[in-house]
Amino acid sequence: MKIPKYRKDKLNDNYDVIVIGSGISGLCSAALLSMEGKKVLVLEKHFKVGGYTHTFRRQNYEWDVGIHYIGGMHKKHSFSRKLFDKITDNNLKWNKTDDNYDRIIFPDKSYDFVAPKSKFIENLKNYFPDESSNIDTYIQTITSINKSMFKYFAAKGLSGFKEILFSNYLSKDFLKFSDKTTYEALSEITSNQRLIGVLTGQWGDYGLPPKQSSFAMHCAIAAHYLDGANYPVGGSRSISETIVPVIEKNGGQLFVSTGVESIYIKNGQCKGVVLENGDIIESTSVISSAGVQNTLNKFLANEPSLSNYRDNLKKVEPSSGHGCLYVGFDKTAKELGITNTNLWIYPSDDHDLNVEKYMNDENEEFPLVYLSFASSKDPKWDENYPGTATLEAIVPTSFDHYKKWNDKPWKKRGDEYLDYKEKFSQRIIDIIYKQCPNLKDKISFYELSSPLSTRDMAHYEFGELYGANHTPSRFRQKWLKPKTPIKNLYLTGQDITTVGLPSALMSGMLTSSTLLNKNLFKTLAK
Repeated sequence: MKIPKYRKDKLNDNYDVIVIGSGISGLCSAALLSMEGKKVLVLEKHFKVGGYTHTFRRQNYEWDVGIHYIGGMHKKHSFSRKLFDKITDNNLKWNKTDDNYDRIIFPDKSYDFVAPKSKFIENLKNYFPDESSNIDTYIQTITSINKSMFKYFAAKGLSGFKEILFSNYLSKDFLKFSDKTTYEALSEITSNQRLIGVLTGQWGDYGLPPKQSSFAMHCAIAAHYLDGANYPVGGSRSISETIVPVIEKNGGQLFVSTGVESIYIKNGQCKGVVLENGDIIESTSVISSAGVQNTLNKFLANEPSLSNYRDNLKKVEPSSGHGCLYVGFDKTAKELGITNTNLWIYPSDDHDLNVEKYMNDENEEFPLVYLSFASSKDPKWDENYPGTATLEAIVPTSFDHYKKWNDKPWKKRGDEYLDYKEKFSQRIIDIIYKQCPNLKDKISFYELSSPLSTRDMAHYEFGELYGANHTPSRFRQKWLKPKTPIKNLYLTGQDITTVGLPSALMSGMLTSSTLLNKNLFKTLAK
């Protein structure tokens, strides 16, 4: 898929909407608005579209940078599947992975998460026979969160009198869940610490251990996978490759390698964007899919009238960074005996203690190593990359550990940085070999990305993976919504809703509905 770089002579005469950033929320917004007759322009600073859904290649291998499994896409009437079908003209295909989608591994025992929900419950009760009634209570709780979540997000689309009248009513049930930490809420259900450790074994999916994370975020992720996981056929790049043609078919344009310097404000209204080369592109409205930190601290840095609005950033904190080891093998997944079950590897079942130790001292054991095997999830892999297999190994880490190289440019950070990364990589490889002895000495290629890589490629200032941290207080921030104090300027993305591809997708529809003053959710339901 060839997307052009910006050139002034390629611009159309006028645009209704400029979208900054081509992550899934930006692409979803652009597709929906172009289908509604709006003239849309998408500007992407990176040389590829897709945000965390893009892929990259080294030698004969390809890896995802952010998408490892998505729940519920095999259910054609689910909200996310219907929306994906709409914005891709039904061209994005999904492969349902094995029923055993996750394995939670502690030093003494492992626990399998198996779909569908009835099997998940049966397995959990076999692991914890004395906790049967508590497990039923847990399942009832996490499934009920989805009913309250849609109302909570609907409230984010309101403004003015409607917001005053309905926002608190729509949000109150959700906030009962979100105000508690995951550990607090689970401790009300069970006192079994190992069960709590197992149930929170997917905490890496939302970036915070149980005593820090909002229980609502835990419920959303846990419920999301109960009926099974899916993977896009052809890899995660297929997502943008099927959305972009819909945008273009409906008259929209996209440019890559095109950085935005600021949002163009005139007489207190948004009138377009100023590019890094100084060019001004005018539009009726602008949607920023670049995250609230980038939008307020960079694109609107020179707007003194927004100081109070910008102060809201003090109420949220950036999520942690991560290191990812991209591994390649010169044999197929079948030859290597690789399945597509994700592995969550922990030093103990006390996730908060594990994180605290490591963040204070990086020589401590990794608090989590997550292994994902894309080449086993994609049915087209052997056709596209014959004779190879891959895995991604993800470890949460702190941006502070990399501060000494903060000002060094990409690929020119010196030997000390390379030595640091090599030792980090070898620690991960030791864990891979311990958990997957079938892979020992079979690695043909590996490359480590750090929070500095995330900063430079995804343009998050602190190398954060999940935008704003999903703490209880985060969900009390009413300003995290599509509409901003500046007329015709809108926000979209995971900061507006929550982490995760389906949530970012929903934020694109939420922002589009707000901009159009039209309920696109109701249209999709029909």
